[in-house]
Amino acid sequence: MDKDLIRSFIISGQVQGVFFRDSTQKVARKLNIIGSATNQLDGTVKIVAKGNRESLHELYQWLHVGPDLALVKKVDEVDIDQDLQLNRFIIA
Repeated sequence: MDKDLIRSFIISGQVQGVFFRDSTQKVARKLNIIGSATNQLDGTVKIVAKGNRESLHELYQWLHVGPDLALVKKVDEVDIDQDLQLNRFIIA
């Protein structure tokens, strides 16, 4: 069985005020991913996600599209501490 991985993504574009965090939480829960979705001051959304490789890949693909009202321009994967302790998916 694969060990769970932790990934962090910064999503740019029209991603605030379009239910991006809420929609991401719903997708993450369906994929058994835990983590967080946070609006950033620069207008981006930061996602921290922990799950198996396949689920994280599915989330990554979805982040490029987002919810109906979103206009995603870019998804960057950023480094994160692999020892981060997560126990659910939250919107911050």
